Amino acid sequence: MPQVNRSERLGGWTRFVTARPRLALLAALVITALAVFAGSGVADRMGSGGWEAPDAESTYTTKALEREFPASQPNLLLLVDSGSSSVDDPAVAAEAARLTEKLAAEKDITGVGSYWQSKSPGLRAKDGREALIAARIEGHDKAVGEVLDRIAPTYRGTHGPVKVSVGGPVAVRHEMQTIIQEDLLRAEMIALPVTLVLLVMVFGSAIAVLLPLGVGIVAILGTNAVLRGITEFTDVSVFAQNLTTALGLGLAIDYALFIVRRFREELAAGADTRAAVGTTLRTAGRTVLFSALTVAVSLAAMLVFPQYFLRSFAYAGIAVVLLAAAAALILLPAALMLLGPRVNSLDLRRLLRRRGSEAHHDPDTSGRGWGRFATLVMRRAPVFAVLTTVGLVLLGLPFLGVKFGTADDRQLPAGAESHVVQQHIRDGFPGSPGGGLEVLAEGSATPAQYADYRNRITALPGVLRVDGPVTEGRSAYFSVLPKGEAVGEESQQLVRELRAQPAPFDTSVTGTAAVLVDSKDAIADRLPWAVGIIVLVTLLLVFLLTGSVLIPLQAVVLNALSLTAMFGAVVWVFQDGHLSGLLSFTSTGDIETTLPVLMFCVAFGLSMDYGVFLLSRIKEEYDRTGDHEHSVTFGLRHTGGLITAAAVILAVVMVAIGTSRVTNTKMLGLGIALAVLMDAMVVRSLLVPSVMKLMGRVTWWAPAPLRAFHQRFGLSEGGPASVLAEDMSAAAPDRDKISTGA
Repeated sequence: MPQVNRSERLGGWTRFVTARPRLALLAALVITALAVFAGSGVADRMGSGGWEAPDAESTYTTKALEREFPASQPNLLLLVDSGSSSVDDPAVAAEAARLTEKLAAEKDITGVGSYWQSKSPGLRAKDGREALIAARIEGHDKAVGEVLDRIAPTYRGTHGPVKVSVGGPVAVRHEMQTIIQEDLLRAEMIALPVTLVLLVMVFGSAIAVLLPLGVGIVAILGTNAVLRGITEFTDVSVFAQNLTTALGLGLAIDYALFIVRRFREELAAGADTRAAVGTTLRTAGRTVLFSALTVAVSLAAMLVFPQYFLRSFAYAGIAVVLLAAAAALILLPAALMLLGPRVNSLDLRRLLRRRGSEAHHDPDTSGRGWGRFATLVMRRAPVFAVLTTVGLVLLGLPFLGVKFGTADDRQLPAGAESHVVQQHIRDGFPGSPGGGLEVLAEGSATPAQYADYRNRITALPGVLRVDGPVTEGRSAYFSVLPKGEAVGEESQQLVRELRAQPAPFDTSVTGTAAVLVDSKDAIADRLPWAVGIIVLVTLLLVFLLTGSVLIPLQAVVLNALSLTAMFGAVVWVFQDGHLSGLLSFTSTGDIETTLPVLMFCVAFGLSMDYGVFLLSRIKEEYDRTGDHEHSVTFGLRHTGGLITAAAVILAVVMVAIGTSRVTNTKMLGLGIALAVLMDAMVVRSLLVPSVMKLMGRVTWWAPAPLRAFHQRFGLSEGGPASVLAEDMSAAAPDRDKISTGA
């Protein structure tokens, strides 16, 4: 029979991972050491951009301008402050000219220009005390960063009558990358000790506490090695390291919690070590594997987007999830085989318990409060279902006013040099020097045709000034300064009008607003595919787990509801600026376009992680008893505490990530922490039991063909005793079937 065949395969897997546990752990140690070597220096090979779509018009135009007109795309700005003098003072002008000539002579520097050369009003501050020297550093992110490190100390500081500060996009990206690496180390130093304390509260045993940390370390180091390999073939964002740390620790702890808890249950029920490991792999282990697949699918959906910022999180997320699951299903059972009952050794909570009390090993005792809570919720199911749903929807309402923008220097701390420079430019220079648009004209044209085109785009309502054309061979470009904010609605509309403007030559548009327009279009184009992949695969996987048609639909809807508070908080806090003083960030008045997509994929996957653990326990008990309400109570009783503990620990890790000085990282960490806590403490505790109570036994309905499909291919924990026995060691004692531990 198919069910027996599945059990036999699992039996083979149990024998494989437990046959030589010392050899398995030694191999893991060697592989981890190699991963440390292979993943070293991965951060230095990562980029800090990736928000633009590589196949967009703005990307093509930017590359063409970089190639044909380097001076049109400066990425390095030197802010020259003349103090109390005017920038036109002869001594100031002479020193500025010397600095400009010196910069032009530097290796890998092109397109050097300054206010003192061009007298362009856009390069001179309105008060006449500051002006700009602009240049372009050529090369890839890593090479550009090395050039900046080499030349910045030479120009930064006081030079005769002027003081120079270093800014521009390249300085912003380089400073952001440095800060992210520093913040990641600090986040790890915060998260690890707090996590240790929480694990002690959950496990008690010092031996058991070390197991999830070992799984997490293997997953993180292995993922760094994977990312290092990926950087050989494509760009990877430095932001992805934050997700690696958070998910590596968080999911490793989740998976280890459920596996070690199940193993301890088996030992407490009288099983020997081998039998306990076998049952653990068949039950909690299978759920861990299933959960890892659901999380990996949610993260894999980001691969459909063209921006390498989003794709990087897919690379890191898939790798860390699968490695955490592999470590939990291979290394953890091997360690449990060697430890046996010693997994309960060095109980650090013994001083907090009465002498002789072992209640923490008894799931029936430890989960009694959750059982009573589930009974209360189901007794007032309509009230809890309506109030919880309304509350979550209200929390999400601020997201209706979301405004999308691009990441800029305001992601950095207020005191960061490049942020200070860009803020001076925003506040003190005419127009929007960092938000200009460039129109590339390709093809033969006469001066009269260029002049006519310039007159027509100058007449557009959103245009403040047009400079150019600057010609080179068969190409030319125009610089267009918008009237409004760099990425405001007026500037975005101007991009569309410029692209629609007829011309006797081929035109294309780039600039900050153009990149935003193209990024929004690319995400809108691919978003239905990403959501469709997540929803369809989630429906399939949850059906394979439960055999129900309605539970998968319920899981998708309730998971979506669990994210409303996160999205509402993101807009209320980070866009509207509430709590900006407390959280130490500068509000830009918008949300970076790719962040909601990233947060949705990560948070949805983590919500499914907890949902799978709860549903699998409910399903197993329903298969055993056929009592719907009892099964829901039983499931929450036996997983509520563990899901809450796992969510709190993961939230601690995400909050540590959220202490970053870079706003996007702060938003990611704090937002997902909120989503995880809302899912575990509100959706899993209130909505799931109340909705399942209202639906009754119809919850488990499926048409006959799908029931037959599930019986043949579906996944389930436990099973008939005769089938389960085939996966046990010949020495395993016969005993009553015990409830599946999460």
